[in-house]
Amino acid sequence: MAASLLLSPPLPNNNGVSQVCLHHMLHSGHLHKSSNFFSVCLPKANCSFKLFMVPVRNFDLCCVSRNLASVGSLDANLAAQQKHFHRCNFFPSQSCLEKHFNMFKTSFKQSSDKLDGMKSFEGELQELFDEVKRMIMMGNKNDAIDLLQANYEDVKERMDAGIRGIEEAATIDIIALGYMAIGDLKFVGSLLDMLNEVVGSLKDDELLLDSVLVHMGSMYSTLGKFEKSMSAYRRAIGNMENIYGENSVFLITPILGIAKVLTSIGRTSKAVEFYNRAITLLESSRGAESEDLVIPLFGLGNLLLKEGKPTEAETPFLRVLNIYKKLYGENDGRVGVAMCSLAHVKCAMGNANEAISLYRKALEVITSSNYMALDDSIMEKMRIDLAELLHAVGRGKEGRELLEECLMITERHKGKEDPSSATHLINLATSHSQSKNYAEAERLLRTSLQIMEKTVGADDQSITFPMLHLAVTLYHLKRDEEAEQLALEALRIREIAFGNNSLPVAEALDCLVSIQTRLTKDDESLLEQLKRVLSIQEKELGAESEEVMITLKKIVFYLEKLGRKNDIFPLQKRLSALRLKFKQRMQH
Repeated sequence: MAASLLLSPPLPNNNGVSQVCLHHMLHSGHLHKSSNFFSVCLPKANCSFKLFMVPVRNFDLCCVSRNLASVGSLDANLAAQQKHFHRCNFFPSQSCLEKHFNMFKTSFKQSSDKLDGMKSFEGELQELFDEVKRMIMMGNKNDAIDLLQANYEDVKERMDAGIRGIEEAATIDIIALGYMAIGDLKFVGSLLDMLNEVVGSLKDDELLLDSVLVHMGSMYSTLGKFEKSMSAYRRAIGNMENIYGENSVFLITPILGIAKVLTSIGRTSKAVEFYNRAITLLESSRGAESEDLVIPLFGLGNLLLKEGKPTEAETPFLRVLNIYKKLYGENDGRVGVAMCSLAHVKCAMGNANEAISLYRKALEVITSSNYMALDDSIMEKMRIDLAELLHAVGRGKEGRELLEECLMITERHKGKEDPSSATHLINLATSHSQSKNYAEAERLLRTSLQIMEKTVGADDQSITFPMLHLAVTLYHLKRDEEAEQLALEALRIREIAFGNNSLPVAEALDCLVSIQTRLTKDDESLLEQLKRVLSIQEKELGAESEEVMITLKKIVFYLEKLGRKNDIFPLQKRLSALRLKFKQRMQH
């Protein structure tokens, strides 16, 4: 897709960040047209082992986020592998447990009491996790921590007494999943170290071990400990292959887990192999048109698209679309979601009109089927993506209509002073700036700035985003002194928030230099500021980035103004090499 001119709505959070971008729109005789962006942070004894529980109330659990694809017939919940906050599905199913037990009961002479005990233990684990999840969703985070801590102290006491069996491993696993849902990743890391010690001493034929290993693989992946993640997944796969055979559907979850890890560490070709293995296993066991194929097909398509292979990515996305059409009909919301993914592919292939048509049809299908609420974040992102594409192909008026729809929906459902309203106002301002309607852009930006001042405060780093955007707009309106003051204030806030040598500071400096150029500030001072920008860009973006090339052009301009010809030659030589590399990259 074309470079982003518009913003995705920020997620409300206290400490997290989401990246948003602002396109430079400064043009003058002294300025070189740029596509830089402002990036800103917005706002074992036996199975009678009991767990500490609290009375469970009747409560209908709702998912925190909607899955784009459902594979309800898979015994293992593949989506939950990435979102521990959903039902944990600690065991693939009761039938899976019985199958596991039946395959070993002859050689290990397990009793029915042991199996019944394991089933009871499974229920207690699930009940514990469900209760923790319920508490978190109700906002009772401290109660959830108290419940998890009570179980942790009990299992630690058993381990200190030398009891380290599958029950202890399974309980630590559930506690870790609970802390993962709470967001205490540091303690999750400690629990995984503890769990790894127990699991390392267990035999591969232990009941329920595979489920623990799969959870470990997923949690290690979330923590960025990819080697440990792959180790857990591989052991789970080896165990399952010995129990169920190499063509068992139970292998899907760890196979997809490894595919995700390989994607994270850049081993794309190997990741594609694992996705294809999962697809082949599902095709052989469920058929080529099974809904179970949706998740691995989506995973494969997204990976290929990310790797710049849209032609190859088109096939898996088309399969997903056809599966949903056959199962649910052409007017089902899931079909709309699949159309949206295919629109991304068409856009990457350069087929803008086809992509626009698919986006529009996708939004129509999802809306008419009531598959998602109008204010759903996924729907919002679809509208913004389509608006961005429409702007990129010169259909700004149509794009603005979508952005106005986003703003109207947000104001209706969340209120006019919600932070996400500020985001939509900035998007609209960007659109009006593209159409050179700077007066309307100024009005929208000032409204956005007022909202953010009320919600995050006047010194929060996130406020520098609309602040810089407004500075650019005022520059276009030839109100340079006002623009300079805003840029200086944004620079001050960013230096405090991010440090003097951070990329956000470089972006604010770059904007300030552009404004001060027309104010005829001292050329030596402007040159020094640009050198500071260059130093930061080289460190953060690389010496051969496009941003570095643009800043080098500006430095050469000021050196020429100052008559420092001896300093110009090496920079011009470097610029020529960068231009050639950039041209070759664009052609490729």
